[in-house]
Amino acid sequence: MKNAVVTGASSGIGKACAKKLLELGYKVYGLSRTCNIIDKNFIHVEIDLTDTKQIQKLENTNPHVLINCAGVGYFAPHEELSFEQIQEMIALNLTAPMLVTKLFLRALKQQGGYIFNINSISGIQPALFGATYGASKAGLRHFGTSLFKEARKSGLKVININPDITNTPFFDSLNFKPTQDSQTYIDPKDIADIIENVLNQREGTVMTDITIEPQKFQISKKK
Repeated sequence: MKNAVVTGASSGIGKACAKKLLELGYKVYGLSRTCNIIDKNFIHVEIDLTDTKQIQKLENTNPHVLINCAGVGYFAPHEELSFEQIQEMIALNLTAPMLVTKLFLRALKQQGGYIFNINSISGIQPALFGATYGASKAGLRHFGTSLFKEARKSGLKVININPDITNTPFFDSLNFKPTQDSQTYIDPKDIADIIENVLNQREGTVMTDITIEPQKFQISKKK
């Protein structure tokens, strides 16, 4: 049985990806502060990914698949963001996945494994009221693209997935959210299905950068 590590496995995209990997026969280590997935092959690792010392304790997990999914976003004119909000976005969206990747990279290269970075469409186009969030995701995307070029000879696959608005708890603390029209948002299962498709590709081909958007663009403002 192969191992997989999924950060942000407690909800949304991370949870959907963890469940998909369990269906595919992986032993899944879910990294998050809380989690309610119950499966004999699922191991919840309670962790604060902004704490470097906690990340270093994960060294012996030896995954074949790593999904960097944990993230946070605050959206406002840049001058209205607090220092703490800016630091948190950089720490969780960019620094943490770079450190987690570094920790597992030798094992992933030895196995010809997979790294999936769950980025955002905000990382490939201007992000209105989300300059820092977009910058953190653009940085993660560039990291993934560069890492693939660096490590491709080992057989390592690095895939950036750049979703547009996705129907997840990400929006619980924001002043906007997806609408109720299913054509205006992505479902987390859609992204999990993409990961399954990539894992089933012929060895020797890699989809390195995938952008997924809803058919219609529309958001709902919260009152």
